[in-house]
Amino acid sequence: MSVFIGGAWPYANGSLHLGHIAALLPGDILARYYRLKGERVLYVSGSDCNGTPISIRANQEGKTIREIADHYHQEFTESFSRLGFTYDLYTRTDGAFHHETVQRIFLDLMENGHIYKKETDQMYCETDQRFLPDRYVEGICPVCAHPSRGDQCDNCSTILDPLDLLEPKCKLCGNAPTVKKTEQFYFALSAFQEELEAYVKEAKDRGAWRENAIHLSERYLKEGLLDRAVSRDLPNGVPLPVEGYEDKKVYVWIEAVSGYYSASRQWAAENHESDEEFWQGDAKAYYVHGKDNIPFHTIIWPAILKGIGVQGLPTHIVSNEYLTLEKRKLSTSKNWAVWAPDILDRYNPDSIRYFLAINAPENRDTDFSWREFIYSHNGELLGAYGNFINRTLKFIEKSYEGTVPKAEVDSSIKRTIEGLYESVGRKIEEGHFKEGIEEVFAFVRFANKYFDEKEPWKEIKENRASCDQTIATCMLIIANLSQLLNPFLPFSTKKVQGMLAMKELNWAFVACETNTVSNIKPLFERYDVKRIEEEVDKLIKESE
Repeated sequence: MSVFIGGAWPYANGSLHLGHIAALLPGDILARYYRLKGERVLYVSGSDCNGTPISIRANQEGKTIREIADHYHQEFTESFSRLGFTYDLYTRTDGAFHHETVQRIFLDLMENGHIYKKETDQMYCETDQRFLPDRYVEGICPVCAHPSRGDQCDNCSTILDPLDLLEPKCKLCGNAPTVKKTEQFYFALSAFQEELEAYVKEAKDRGAWRENAIHLSERYLKEGLLDRAVSRDLPNGVPLPVEGYEDKKVYVWIEAVSGYYSASRQWAAENHESDEEFWQGDAKAYYVHGKDNIPFHTIIWPAILKGIGVQGLPTHIVSNEYLTLEKRKLSTSKNWAVWAPDILDRYNPDSIRYFLAINAPENRDTDFSWREFIYSHNGELLGAYGNFINRTLKFIEKSYEGTVPKAEVDSSIKRTIEGLYESVGRKIEEGHFKEGIEEVFAFVRFANKYFDEKEPWKEIKENRASCDQTIATCMLIIANLSQLLNPFLPFSTKKVQGMLAMKELNWAFVACETNTVSNIKPLFERYDVKRIEEEVDKLIKESE
């Protein structure tokens, strides 16, 4: 089976925070899982280095757009690496390969009759003497009456045109813009209404999309799809491949989603491979992002793919709700955020992955609190998982002189483990990562209870054969837990692999072949609970 996994492209205009990581982590869990199964996986993403947010940051800091993009792209690459993300390609949208691919998609849509040109109204700032990109216009959303940008309302997820906004203002100077005529190119999105209705209904029937994706997509379709501008007067981006219009850019909403296709093509070119299998109708295609990006992945990108004749539409939409912080909405402008580079400097990456998986905002907003983060690490990772492995291996080291006893393992526990691969695997494939890791950790707690009830420290003196079976069973549990948890906790898995001298990992029951154990070290260190107050104080102090 071929599995394509596309992670949303973060804007290279500021550091990643935990909200970004929570939305993107499912992509790596999926990639690791399917690779363990032996499937052909292509997992791609990149930094969005085009469009308005970066030019705004560049203006604020007195730097070039390229300097801002380079800085954050490098930081993103390092953060994802430190978090254990296993992209086959993590690229950027200001590269030549992406530009050429987007221009080809634009021309193909145009040749297929899906793009046309018309004169239209656009916001113009008389003070700054320029047409304003949509994100340079801010005002009040006409649907929910909340403050909004000109392209989309973050509160109600309505896709907007700046002309829709009430009380519009130029983001640069704060003055009210005027409206001027300009010529732009449009994508005939409305022509795909019936096809997309059938597509969304089929996805709903399969149950392969998150509920938020289904509801929002149905809402857009019910309201009726409107043709959308695909060109804009922007300071940076992909130049329009049409003679006489080279000063205009391909609008970011069509250009950014096309990054999945350009990244796939770039990976194929750089690795002398073909990526055709990932764009066929029988491939699985997962798209992983936050709920604010739903319509771009469920409506616009499928329409573009249909428009250029590509069969491999999104089959699975993994669209997380929001992560809040200490019961408050994350705010980058007010610095109310936990930044990825900062938390990675001070905490185990598996602690971060575990918390964001077990508390994933899959169906509703969930909260990151420093108290819960510290206690979940100490209680679950250290107290349950790490403790079971450490007590078993230390017992072998002390009571068996480091030699693993050979004995028949408990047959009922063996059957339970075999069932876990099927059950947890199904949950991962269906996008229920929280349920998947919860099921594995329920088994971890069972394993600790099994060790306690068998009391091997007594068995070794009273019934050596029974103790041999207990320890052999515990070693079987450890070997299989390292595989079951690898998609979620890759760093601790690597440590267990080293201690057990395990070679290749698979998503299938494995007998424990380890003969001796050595270099036993704790998987996790305890976090002092004093850190909770320190971290909250630091957060408050550094925010506005």
